[in-house]
Amino acid sequence: MDLLEYQGKQLLAAHGVVVPRGGVADTVEAVVAQADDLGYPVVVKAQVQVGGRGKAGGIQMAATADDVRTSTRSMLHRPLKGHVVRRVWVEEASSPIHEYYASITFDRAAKLHLAMVSARGGVDIEEVAADDPGAIARLHVDPLDGLDPGAARDLVERAGLDTATTDQVTEVILALWSAYRDGDAELIEVNPLAVIGDGTVVALDAKVSLDDSASFRHPEWAEWRANEALDERERRARHKGLNYIGLAGTVGIIGNGAGLVMSTLDVVNQAGGTAANFLDIGGGAGADMVAAALEVVNSDPNVRAILVNIFGGITRGDLVAEGIVEALGRVALRSPIVVRLDGTNAEEGRAILAGHASDFLLSEPTMEAAARRAVDIAAGSTR
Repeated sequence: MDLLEYQGKQLLAAHGVVVPRGGVADTVEAVVAQADDLGYPVVVKAQVQVGGRGKAGGIQMAATADDVRTSTRSMLHRPLKGHVVRRVWVEEASSPIHEYYASITFDRAAKLHLAMVSARGGVDIEEVAADDPGAIARLHVDPLDGLDPGAARDLVERAGLDTATTDQVTEVILALWSAYRDGDAELIEVNPLAVIGDGTVVALDAKVSLDDSASFRHPEWAEWRANEALDERERRARHKGLNYIGLAGTVGIIGNGAGLVMSTLDVVNQAGGTAANFLDIGGGAGADMVAAALEVVNSDPNVRAILVNIFGGITRGDLVAEGIVEALGRVALRSPIVVRLDGTNAEEGRAILAGHASDFLLSEPTMEAAARRAVDIAAGSTR
């Protein structure tokens, strides 16, 4: 579960990280009331789970109540980078002297947690990593040992921050570790972690991803989940138990296994198309799951072609084919389906599909051929 900025700040504040005073609201006048209570100037921030909000107009300074109204109206109930803004966070304005970067995540390759600190905050960390990898100090943390104060301080010192902030940033890193560990997080990222005029170190942003598998330990997550900003496609997919992420393209994607689905998105892109979603039906999905997946993808009005890419291991090709046929009888599909089946019982599955072949149900032997066919259909090509 990905938290909105204000929710992430609530989590960090509960573990001792200093965050700006602020409030969240979902109407223009409620945002203005929050700003009046805080005092001007303030910053109005669209609450959507996407990066680059500032460049897209989702973060605006406001010096007066009228400025707040104008900024809020430009955000609320409007799309921002493919996400509809349903809530706005308004906080007291800060004037950073320095902007740092700090995060804790899980390094799957190393099978260890990873803490990172950089003096080059305020920009995408990917840019820093590409331009100057040495500007990011890293520390792997053994989950059995945890993060001790000495190691945290060494990490901060290696990052080359202003030495006057070393003690405070060390405490922040320890607090982030506490929030990460106790909160069963997969990622906690603060960018920027700012030093303001009086020397206080403040988290001006918070990106937090929680491990859904740990939800049984956290009844307090229920409130966050109830307020989660899902679009209708994602809400429908969650109701059906599907692993779905909505995107902004025209080719609907269904596959089995996260790696295969990601590869399918890449192949669609290489073929000149754009993916409308990520949807993983898992390793052992039967006919009901496949039919449910098709229903969800078909509900997206932007989808012009659906690409089903299955490599059968645990998943049987004949069951996938049965699911597709079942969906054809259950749902008034608006977009043609292109299917690539391989692996376990693939021949049986292809035979089932061949018996129902039509302009709305097409098969291709390889992933590349299926992707090209789906992209052509989505583009309206007759090739």
